[in-house]
Amino acid sequence: MIPSLIIVGVLVIALLYGVSIYNRLVKLRNLVQEAWSSIDVMLKKRHDLIPNLVETVKGYATHERETLENVTKARNLAVGADSVEGKEIAEKNLNQAMVNLFAVAEQYPDLKANANFQQLQAELSSIENDIEKSRRYYNGTVRENNTLVESFPSNIVANMYKFEKSKFFELENVADREVPSVKF
Repeated sequence: MIPSLIIVGVLVIALLYGVSIYNRLVKLRNLVQEAWSSIDVMLKKRHDLIPNLVETVKGYATHERETLENVTKARNLAVGADSVEGKEIAEKNLNQAMVNLFAVAEQYPDLKANANFQQLQAELSSIENDIEKSRRYYNGTVRENNTLVESFPSNIVANMYKFEKSKFFELENVADREVPSVKF
């Protein structure tokens, strides 16, 4: 009698532990999806701001057509990307195009002094900060999710119910990670 109660007790505890792990996996999957949604919202804000910025620059730098077209193409590709990997690549291309756009803007003092351009630049900077915060939150939830999916014994439950690792949203280029050196 007692050995069978011990076995039943161990099975109940194991079942409750399995349910607990399952619920934690579901919670983390939902947090990853929520975090990705937050990045999507910030990227949409950024994508919506870029045409205004291009139009403002266009008024001052009409012969910089190639740069303006590259920004527009990169923005359209970024808007159309639908996977984490696709967005990662598209956003890197868009960032490079934006760097080129601001380099062009540096050549036009009247443009740099334009109140509309300054406001758009400030908004873009604020959105970039929000995107960075969203990326950090997303990557943190992905790290927690991936740890639970790969760790024993939670990996048993994860494999049984087909929970998968999520992809990080990060820079792949090592040079992009390096802190720029400032020389006086």
